[in-house]
Amino acid sequence: MQYMILIYDDESVWASMPEAQSQQLFGEYRAYTEEMTKAGVLRGGDALKPVSTATTVRVREGKTLTTDGPFAETKEQLGGYYIVEVPDLEAALKWAAKCPSAAIGSIEVRPVMDFSG
Repeated sequence: MQYMILIYDDESVWASMPEAQSQQLFGEYRAYTEEMTKAGVLRGGDALKPVSTATTVRVREGKTLTTDGPFAETKEQLGGYYIVEVPDLEAALKWAAKCPSAAIGSIEVRPVMDFSG
């Protein structure tokens, strides 16, 4: 089954982080990604640009409305994601717990809907 590992961080924490610490975290992300690749569970993923680059789209009464920024004000912002294919939720949660941002933010795990059958 496929699961999406959604990574939420407070962007202000990253912005105020000393360069050495952010480089260490990026190194941890490279190692985490490599570990998932070697285990054969990684199906996709990427980092996202800051929330300030986001645009939210809504259609109301036939009119398209766009708003700069995310759809909701939150302390933590979606910063990236991985898609993994593992046997069950327990395995997905183990991978999520290894995510470097689990120590400074939060990780959401969701099953991906399968419309193939």
